Amino acid sequence: MKNKYVLIGLLAVMAGMIAFALFFREEFIALLVQPALYGHARFVHIVATTLFFANAVVGMLWEQRSLVSGRKDVILHTYSTVAWLDARFSSPLIIISVIAGLSLSFSMGDLWQIGWLSVGFVLFLLSGLFWVVSDIPTQYKVNALMAQLDPADPALPAELTRILRLRWWISLAGVAPLAIVFALMVYKPDIPAVASLLH
Repeated sequence: MKNKYVLIGLLAVMAGMIAFALFFREEFIALLVQPALYGHARFVHIVATTLFFANAVVGMLWEQRSLVSGRKDVILHTYSTVAWLDARFSSPLIIISVIAGLSLSFSMGDLWQIGWLSVGFVLFLLSGLFWVVSDIPTQYKVNALMAQLDPADPALPAELTRILRLRWWISLAGVAPLAIVFALMVYKPDIPAVASLLH
């Protein structure tokens, strides 16, 4: 239950950042584009995105391995730990990486006019949207089923096991765009900007 409130709080922070950026765009950009902050923003962005991506990949592999064990105690412990990490570790890293990434991108020019940067940002948003639309509701369903478990029963209900297995595919669909974003950040290919594709 605490994870739920942490996630809601962090989603509210993200929504507030988006609203501030939309309604006070120039002030938002001026706040982030500080030449003295560029090196710090770059360091923070690299660390935050790397830790976030690594946590997402390790979390999905860890969940998969726990399911292979077939042990109820291992599966429940793994899931609760991954959910705890998502709420208290990954979510703040997302906020930090977005703020630092926007600071860097505004220093480079118009985000939507730089090919690799605009495509990477769209993929990042799609990954986040997928996470909000599919992973969060799935977590709530898992939590509801776990609340009904009989401690004396050594096995997990089939429905709970099915949803936990489904989480592998949900996680994979959320992580795959991030792998592309990482490649775009490193190689910075000369590709058309998102703005040019909309005209």
